[in-house]
Formats: sequence, C-alpha cells, structure tokens
Amino acid sequence: MAVERTLAIIKPDAMARGLADKILARVRQEGFKVVAQKTAALSKKQAEGFYAVHRGKPFFEPLTDFMSSGKVVVLVLEGENAIARWREVMGATDPAKAAPGTLRREFGTSVQNNCTHGSDAPDTAAFEIGYFFSAHELL
Repeated sequence: MAVERTLAIIKPDAMARGLADKILARVRQEGFKVVAQKTAALSKKQAEGFYAVHRGKPFFEPLTDFMSSGKVVVLVLEGENAIARWREVMGATDPAKAAPGTLRREFGTSVQNNCTHGSDAPDTAAFEIGYFFSAHELL
C-alpha cells in the first residue's frame, strides 16, 4: 500500500458539541500521522469555494451555510491507504447507515451534521489540502 495524504475536517456540529478531542484521539488511535492541523472559521465564500464541485446541487446552499456556521478543525492525515482508511473510520455519510464503531455512527446526527469530512480520491485530496494549507505548512 502507498503512503497517502488526505484532508479531514471536524465539522461545526462536532465542534459545537465539544467532540474535537474525541475525534482527534480516534485519528491517533487509528495510526494516522497528523501532518498539519489548524482551527478555522470559514466564511460563506470560502465554504462555497471548497465545495464548488457541488454548486447547482440542491444541498449546496444548506451545506455551505452549515460549514460557515462555526469553527472547524482542518487536518492533513498521512498513512498507508489514508484516503480509504479515513473514509472507513468516518463511516457512511448518513449516520443511520454508518457501520457501528464509525465516527459518524457514534457522533453524527444527520446527513448534514455528520461531524467529519474526508477526501474521496487522490485528486480531491490534493485540491482540498491545497485549499487550506500552503506547501511550507506540510513538512
């Protein structure tokens, strides 16, 4: 397996409920290396830019409103097969359909308020990491 990097976000719902430390503990427990981490508050425009691939879809406005509604923690995770592994740890987008033991099953409350984000492919990961972090932050 190849060593990869992926973007992870602890979303506003998880931050508002004080779950960041529990999610970060799980990141480390699963063996991911945290290459970069920052707390941010996205503006509506920044959220729209990040989710531009979804512009025109019915969930775009609610999603960008939600992602700009409070603080987030943005992380770059590194490890073998990191993209697929992080998505497995997160679980399905709908917490009700997520496997037991996944973050979304444990902490999510709805499809929108599902606590975490993760890149879905290498090209997406490259775009998303670059959206939040400059090269000198990724040592």
